Amino acid sequence: MRRFFVPADILDSPVVAFPSDQARQIARVLRLRAGTQVLLLDDQGWQYHVELVKVASRGVEGRVLKREPAPPEPRLSVTLYQGTLKADKFEWVLQKGTEVGVSAFAPVVCARSVAREAHEASAKASRWRRILQEAAEQSGRGSIPRLLPSAQFDKAWESVRGLSLLPWERERQIGLRRALTERLPPNEGGDYPPVNLFIGPEGGFTPDEVDMGRSRGAVTVSLGQRILRAETAGVVAAAAVLYHVGELGG
Repeated sequence: MRRFFVPADILDSPVVAFPSDQARQIARVLRLRAGTQVLLLDDQGWQYHVELVKVASRGVEGRVLKREPAPPEPRLSVTLYQGTLKADKFEWVLQKGTEVGVSAFAPVVCARSVAREAHEASAKASRWRRILQEAAEQSGRGSIPRLLPSAQFDKAWESVRGLSLLPWERERQIGLRRALTERLPPNEGGDYPPVNLFIGPEGGFTPDEVDMGRSRGAVTVSLGQRILRAETAGVVAAAAVLYHVGELGG
């Protein structure tokens, strides 16, 4: 069944008038017909089974059949603080991170960030939110991950709460598994503290940035002997964290 996040206020009525963008997608791209059932989500914890009753180029309407709780979000909130990347690579991180279960993304401008990529972090926020929405619809999420404003590396730490992990290729003592075992012991049925993953840009973090992260309480960890690309490391680390707490079918 096709899923769409829509503004919550249009679901107040038993007959839903779809926003123009989604109406165009339904009528011209997907070519759905009257009688088709779709699932609408309000991004506030509810989903609605809706039957299309009118599909036309001038508008699409549907009738609400049932309202029920949306799929729950992971018990552990992961925020991915990703060093800026080329736009296509960052968009890949948004898409795959959403599929894995990341709760929020924050573009971070680091010492080794490329100037053009740092500029894109502010200019493409609208496009990136659409990517998050589409990935959340595709992957069955009950909520759309948040896109936090881009920030300089030192400023990004100001709002951080919970456990912060900083994968670093020079870390030799503490692996991600050990850090998770020690810092996130099993908590059956309960919530976990939020986890913040700091991933460097291409070229990695500078030693000064690593020192700053440690001074803010971050644990530097190794992701193993192989060197992961910047766009891969965050998705892999997020998946490992969520797997550790049983959010990937464990």
